[in-house]
Amino acid sequence: MSSKRSPQTAAKRAREQAMREKRERKEAKKLARNSPAPPADETAEGSDEAGEVTEAVATPEAQSV
Repeated sequence: MSSKRSPQTAAKRAREQAMREKRERKEAKKLARNSPAPPADETAEGSDEAGEVTEAVATPEAQSV
């Protein structure tokens, strides 16, 4: 005969599970933050975004003249 768990026990187990999951997510974030990131310089050189930004900066100057 197995007895049913009390509602308090079920709530406690749910809280403990939530805390474990939160701890795991926090640890994963820490590991991701501490892992070496790929060099950002290489990705910026390969994109056209830098040219677009330069044009956007030059455009307001041309309008004010």
